[in-house]
Amino acid sequence: MKRRVPKVADLAPLMQFKKPQLNAKTRRLEKALTIEDLRRIAKRRTPRAAFDYTDGSAEAELSIARARQAFSDIEFQPAILRDVSTVTTGWQVLGAPVAQPFGIAPTGFTRMMQTEGEVAGARAAGRAGIPFSLSTMGTASIEDVAEANPQGRNWFQLYMWKDRDRSMALVERAAAAGYDTLLVTVDVPVAGARLRDKRNGMSIPPALTLGTVIDALPRPQWWIDFLTTEPLAFASLDRWSGTVAELIDTMFDPTVTFDDLAWITAQWPGKVVAKGIQTVADARKVVDIGVDGIVLSNHGGRQLDRAPVPFHLLPNVVAAVGNETEVILDTGIMSGADIVAAVALGARFTLVGRAYLYGLMAGGEAGVDRAIAILSEQVARTMRLLGVTCLEELTPAHVTQLIRLAPRQQLVNLEVR
Repeated sequence: MKRRVPKVADLAPLMQFKKPQLNAKTRRLEKALTIEDLRRIAKRRTPRAAFDYTDGSAEAELSIARARQAFSDIEFQPAILRDVSTVTTGWQVLGAPVAQPFGIAPTGFTRMMQTEGEVAGARAAGRAGIPFSLSTMGTASIEDVAEANPQGRNWFQLYMWKDRDRSMALVERAAAAGYDTLLVTVDVPVAGARLRDKRNGMSIPPALTLGTVIDALPRPQWWIDFLTTEPLAFASLDRWSGTVAELIDTMFDPTVTFDDLAWITAQWPGKVVAKGIQTVADARKVVDIGVDGIVLSNHGGRQLDRAPVPFHLLPNVVAAVGNETEVILDTGIMSGADIVAAVALGARFTLVGRAYLYGLMAGGEAGVDRAIAILSEQVARTMRLLGVTCLEELTPAHVTQLIRLAPRQQLVNLEVR
């Protein structure tokens, strides 16, 4: 091999150093390339009780694990030699445009995860051109979220309480503030058994025990923010001094029926979506009531453990009611590829909850921006690699659901002796 002494001109292109990023928050968010990266940052920066409230689910946490596994168990079928220099990632959802096929799901107690809370999420959603959903159990008021996202789409998520007048007062406030869609959650007659929260003594507001103090020591910024900003204020109540599960069991009504959903639908001036559909039969019933959309969801695995996997349910529900209503999907979404797969199998839209909260805990409003950017980049890249230029070109032929869990054949008409 012939060798030579390198010239300075040859070395110069190799000796260019990246300008250092002095802002610590910007630096750590730039290093996050996936939602899982944001999750790891969030776990380091958030006290265990608050992080586990976000990260955990019910009982053995099988529902959320299976939902995420379902997205892993797909095989894409790409088309090659297509011009994908330009990709369009938006379309119409519930009567208005969205820039991406995903929006921010309603999440409770959000300022407990990071003090900027729902206002940060609403602002980030508005910039990205996607809807933001405020939970009944949100920690910012209906009006404050509307003010933070005045030009964007705000959706309000409703739990029906035993006090119906109080429930409808919230609905009236949301309508007056310009919210265009009402998400009526139908899968919370009682609280699920969220064991992480019980073991952590999760309460509202957080209790300063010896354990929480020890846990706070490596996370002083969270406590500084929490203790030096406005006390938690809820969209739906002023104060609560018990556990989350006790609050849900005290407020929410296990007697709610399809008749109540029909009544609520008649009261709301905008679009109504039933959130928490888990069977084809129930999808059929709520569509017959006249809702504008349904969300296939098992509440992020936070209610009934071993619940149906929404992504598995999607093709059958789309076949049954997809021509009559808009089908939305949540639970288990951790990447833009998951979102593209859902759209290919017939979902009109998707909602992300934990993915957004991991970004919030990792870096406040800038972290939410980063989470949305990660998902948006992944959506566009996946579409290009599949050979499609717009969401309308995605079809079930692009996705194969691989079988990991399949039901055994059930025996019927057995006589009981």
